[in-house]
Amino acid sequence: MSYAFPKGGMMGQDANPEGTAIFTEAYAVLPAVTHTDIVTSFLPHWEGTRAWILARPLSGFAETFSQYAIEIQPEGGSMTPELDVRAEAALFVTHGTPTLTLGRDTYTLRAGSFVFIPASAVWTLWNRADGPCGIHWIRKKYQELPDMPPPEAFVSHEDDIPSSDMPNAGGLWSTKRFFDPFDLRYDMHINIVTFQPGGRIPFAETHVMEHGLYVLQGTADYLLNKDWVPVGAGDFMWLRAFCPQACIATGDEPFRYLLYKDVNRHAPLEGFL
Repeated sequence: MSYAFPKGGMMGQDANPEGTAIFTEAYAVLPAVTHTDIVTSFLPHWEGTRAWILARPLSGFAETFSQYAIEIQPEGGSMTPELDVRAEAALFVTHGTPTLTLGRDTYTLRAGSFVFIPASAVWTLWNRADGPCGIHWIRKKYQELPDMPPPEAFVSHEDDIPSSDMPNAGGLWSTKRFFDPFDLRYDMHINIVTFQPGGRIPFAETHVMEHGLYVLQGTADYLLNKDWVPVGAGDFMWLRAFCPQACIATGDEPFRYLLYKDVNRHAPLEGFL
């Protein structure tokens, strides 16, 4: 499998500065070319690590989550990666073999590994390998349910997740779901969505879930609100709730993206009564 990740670097002085990034009230597109060295951030209590912050809660932008792409150099990592005890996390490894401790357990992760970490969990992450590693890190404030226990941590791998074909798609559109969709303790889902060349979302989806989409492989024409936008590996998209969306996979390889969405909770009423 191919898993895109920011390459860093910087384009030369002959590049066109106009670019293809888009920022609107309904959606945003951060093309791979915008993920250069100069837009990275360092994080407190992390060593040998830099982060591309792709989404964060902000007026007119993401509301339910933040999303990072973190690059950890050899011997880099953190003993205290998360300072907010309310924050749950999802990690997806694109390359390298980082070592995760989660409670009393230790795991050697690899490309395609997925981890869910509940709020207030004790965990560490280090890169003990000779080369850098790349990880997509999604953070969300957990929405507790008074009559249910908190969700459990788990570690899995894309290879272990069955692929579910979407109805009436003829095998051209499928999804791998890292979370059990019927377990209401979890208030977010992370999926890998795959379209074979020519596959498509056959209608403009319009729904309450907010999305973060990082393109892992391939190319597509993506409908965002009223605009068709070409996207490819390494591009990131944010879609606010109810933003119409559809896509048509182009090229000669699968179009795959890592998808975040908020689920399994009532729509909040604060501020509207």
